[in-house]
Amino acid sequence: MPLLFSSMKREETMSFFEEKIFPANLDSLKKLRDYIVIAAAGTALTKKKLYKLQLAVDEIATNIISYGYQEDKNTKGEILINAEIQEKSLLIILKDFGMAFDPRENFKQGEDSCNLSVEERRIGGLGIYLAITSVDNFTYEYRDGVNVNRFESYIDNVH
Repeated sequence: MPLLFSSMKREETMSFFEEKIFPANLDSLKKLRDYIVIAAAGTALTKKKLYKLQLAVDEIATNIISYGYQEDKNTKGEILINAEIQEKSLLIILKDFGMAFDPRENFKQGEDSCNLSVEERRIGGLGIYLAITSVDNFTYEYRDGVNVNRFESYIDNVH
């Protein structure tokens, strides 16, 4: 008798980490970075890629903390983080309930800033540019009152 599932392709290997919630304050940045280190420990992500991933998440999280909850000073903001180890990448997902903000809209400002002298540059925008260019894939969506930032770093020797 033939096996019922013998013709099915093996699904991508994925590991999911428990979602963590941190207060939207600067003290949480180290905890976010530590979470990423723990998630990356089960991968072949290089130290350089790990550093760049932490830099990217750190920059977007800092913007969330600094600006995301400004409209309602009485709201205690939160940042949610989770990770997925996929067959060819490590995916970090950062969520918040602050004002809708698509970092990609400020990407061009940072890109343009790189072509100017220090004296000609405007303040701001460069951090978002560095964040987005530090990972292999960055996406953003605003869904049901939630900002969802996705940072994907490809695992070397696999992709």
